[in-house]
Amino acid sequence: MDEVRLQVSHMIKNFGITKALKDVSFNINKGEVHALIGENGSGKSTLTNMLCGIYPIDSGTFTLDGVEIHPKNQVDANNHGVSIIVQELGTLSGLTVAENIFLGHEERFITAGFRNTNAMNAEANRLLKEYGFDRIKASSLVDDYNFEDRKLIEIVKATYFKPKIVVIDETTTALSQEGREELYKHMDRIRAEGNTVIFISHDLPEVLAKSDTITVLRDGEYITTVKSADITEDDLKKLMVGREVTGNYYRADYGEEVSQEVVLKVKNVTVPGKIEDVSFELHKGEILGFGGLSESGMHEVGKAIFGASYGRQGQVELADGTQINDIQTAIRHSIAYTSKDRDNESVVINQSIGDNIALPSLSHLTYGKSMFLDWSKVRTFADKFAKEMSVKMVNTEQFVSELSGGNKQKVVLARWIGRGSDIVVLDSPTRGIDIKVKQDIYQLMDRMRKEGKSIIMISEELMELIGMCDRIIILKDGKLNGEISRSQEVNENSLISMMV
Repeated sequence: MDEVRLQVSHMIKNFGITKALKDVSFNINKGEVHALIGENGSGKSTLTNMLCGIYPIDSGTFTLDGVEIHPKNQVDANNHGVSIIVQELGTLSGLTVAENIFLGHEERFITAGFRNTNAMNAEANRLLKEYGFDRIKASSLVDDYNFEDRKLIEIVKATYFKPKIVVIDETTTALSQEGREELYKHMDRIRAEGNTVIFISHDLPEVLAKSDTITVLRDGEYITTVKSADITEDDLKKLMVGREVTGNYYRADYGEEVSQEVVLKVKNVTVPGKIEDVSFELHKGEILGFGGLSESGMHEVGKAIFGASYGRQGQVELADGTQINDIQTAIRHSIAYTSKDRDNESVVINQSIGDNIALPSLSHLTYGKSMFLDWSKVRTFADKFAKEMSVKMVNTEQFVSELSGGNKQKVVLARWIGRGSDIVVLDSPTRGIDIKVKQDIYQLMDRMRKEGKSIIMISEELMELIGMCDRIIILKDGKLNGEISRSQEVNENSLISMMV
């Protein structure tokens, strides 16, 4: 018989008039990977953030191994044996790797009021080596490492003290395949030690392959708990959405001629240590994909086009000869960019939905030709495009920080649709997004393409590159390493052979 580790009882959480959780109750067992799934805004992250002390509990109880717990913050949750690896960055800039790993638990290295930094670094290096991450150095600033390496540091931080429950909230979407395999290995270890993983993911094949049990939430309500071996992907989709998911997922067309009109030329672009001598052309109405391993340099391509790279060499040129060397020029000439690091680079997290949507278009929302904002225009503009993207919100005055990952991404897209950008650079546009919102984004991209907009999509998800792009360029070690055109014959192996 399964032994219960955590009882979730009558959990309720409200954000203003938004009912994020509505009397949710279910059990999670010892020694299992328990997946928590649902559409964006279903309540998954809200529930686990309450368990981990990030949000206060409005009503209801968590009972861990027979003892009721009320975590006040993440350190308190750790002390109860609960930890979390969050979807966005969970490390603090300005601190070393070791300081991040032991944040809130520095007392073990303090004697007579003084911290033994050497002992802290030595212990952190021992753990990093034990985890197979010994290329990461304890004494280095965490800012010296990229997004993926910082996620690996979070794995160490969240699991080194062998907590009873580890929450993994959409972490795999931030990792390359190699990083995912590392995470899966540690999930298996946690389960083998008799502890529990709460696994949140929108990748349903991954959920079915890596979990033992699945709980489905929808619109803040508990739907069901099932054994992973007893259910199919289509069944899960139906439970998540409440109906059959119909209509085309990816593009259905093949053999369409792409316009010969070139809207953007990238010539011999180099960003030291990131990409080298990258050249390509983007055509009107084209979806051009970029793929590769996490460290291939593909994410830097998007920044370079938008004028956001440091030390960029080479040229990014529009059809009329305009040179794009900075973000202001890019925006002024109808180029949009969404970053993989959504919370830090794509939205202003502690501003309203309306402010975020209106931000690139403020010069068009003034009184006549004056410099003074017409707030009536701003509100109307924000409301229109938030509704067009079906952002799940109270109203546009709500802070972006209160939204789910998928709804944050909708705000980012609403901003650039409102701006009417002709060239749109999307870096990992469906990272951490549920199946229905993914479908909405793909259909939006297809519509934009047909309207003559040009899209660059950078993605580690090979199937979405194959399903959506007219051409796919593969980067390896910062250099172009192959190109393939849209065809029904293209498969993942076609791309992988150029990536490795």
